[in-house]
Parts: sequence; C-alpha cells; structure tokens
Amino acid sequence: MRFAIFGNRHQIKKSRSIEQLFSAIMRHGATFAIDRPFHEFLLNEGISVPEPEELITGTDFTADIAISFGGDGTLLRTAGRIGHKEIPILGINAGRLGFLTTTSNEDIDYVIDKIHKGEYEIERNTVIEAVTDGERLKNYPFALNEIAVMKHDSSSMMTLEVTLNGKDRIIYQADGLIVAAPSGSTGYSLSVGGPIIAPNANVLVLTPIAPHSLSARPLVINDNTVIEIKVNSRSHNFLIALDGRNESCDESTTIKVRKADYKQLIIRRKEHTFIQNLQEKLMWGTDIRE
Repeated sequence: MRFAIFGNRHQIKKSRSIEQLFSAIMRHGATFAIDRPFHEFLLNEGISVPEPEELITGTDFTADIAISFGGDGTLLRTAGRIGHKEIPILGINAGRLGFLTTTSNEDIDYVIDKIHKGEYEIERNTVIEAVTDGERLKNYPFALNEIAVMKHDSSSMMTLEVTLNGKDRIIYQADGLIVAAPSGSTGYSLSVGGPIIAPNANVLVLTPIAPHSLSARPLVINDNTVIEIKVNSRSHNFLIALDGRNESCDESTTIKVRKADYKQLIIRRKEHTFIQNLQEKLMWGTDIRE
C-alpha cells in the first residue's frame, strides 16, 4: 500500500505525533510519498522522517490513500491537490475542531491497522465548481465545503441576483452569499445560520450572509441545480472564496456554481457515524443540564 502525506506546517507541537504515523506505516511494510514543503518543515524542526519514495511537488502523484495531517483546512487543501484522482483521504486531526478530520492523534495506530485490514468506509462527498463568464478564476475552481461570494471591503451591502436553472430568480441584499455542499454545511454556512446537512444528501444550501431582509433565509436545493450569481456593488467588485481561497472579481463577472463531475472520497471508521461526530465536535443534541 502506498500513502501520500500532506500536512500543516504551522503547528509544530501537534505535528510531532506524526512520528507515530510514520512508525505505523513502516510497521505494515507500506510505502509513502510526502509533500515536499511539509517534508522540509519536519526536517527543519528536527522530526525523524523515514526515507520517502517520492517528494510531491504538484498534483502529479499516485497513491492508494492520501493522509491529511492537520485540521480541516489541511484536508481541504489536500482535496485540492488530489482533484479528479479517485484517491480517498484519511484526515488525522492535528488542528483544533477537526470536523472533517475525525481521526485523533491517539487513534493513529488503530486506524492504520484498520485500513490495512480493509475495515473502513469511504464517504463520497459532493464537490462544487465555480465557472465565470469572463476571465477564468486564478485559483482552483472546485470546492469541497463551500463557494462564497462576498463584499470586497467594509462598504455597504451588495445586491446579489441569483437565478436557479435559468428560471427562478432571487434577489438578496446582503454582505454575501454562501453556496455550501453537504460537507460544508457545518462550516461557514452553519456560522451564519445555515442548516446541518448529512453528507450523503444530494442537496446544496444557499445561505445569505447578514441579509437586510428578515425573510431571507437559507434555502436547500437539489444538487443538480445550476446557480447563476450576478453582483451589484458600490465598490464595483467582489470577492469569491472557494474553501477559503480568495480572489477578487469585477462586478461585471457572472459566477455559475454547479455540482462537479467527480466526488471527493473521505475515509471514515465503520464504527463512527456522522451523528456521533456532531455530538462529539459540536455538542449537538447534548443536554448540558445532565
């Protein structure tokens, strides 16, 4: 078995437990490639790293399983590196909340053993794509969590004209709009009042950011819907953020958001469910009076 390892280069105290990951991989006779910047970071911090088969410098790599060692942000960046490759990601949480990265440092040996026994599940997560009618986006146009259209600065709110499948039109007066996939429903969308969506639901959610009207509420739609977004702003520009990767667009740019033609594969432990994750990470459904 061959692993591709990507990691967070900003949390050295938590990254030291990666030696346990290397030990588990080598114990099973597996091989690994590792992202070159992460490899250099570990060596500079004095962490012992076995000799990798390959140093990864771009997106041209192969693996049976990718390992994201960090928080949810690291996993999202790993997903961007994998792209259309059907390589499942194992997220090991060396960050803070870690909603997507459900494996803790303490479980590394256990989870690697389970993977080698084939005792795990693969969750197929919806990916969304942003397409412009003018100049192409500079960043990777796909997102696992969300695509957000936001005002560029602290100026007044924007007017967003949203058209669904070329028919239904919605006008939002707001600071922005989030289009979230199910895996992103517990992220930015949730923080501004969006619903929690199960990862296997075939839906997207439109969540306005600080809407002017109290009637503007999150809207759950079928994930086959094509969402067209036109912006009118006093600053004549806006920001588009794809899983946190920001870039500026002129207000003449029309954004279309649609479901991508591939799924992102995420490894889950068989005994760990989505609801359990909600209960552990978000204290969901917990009676604090007990």
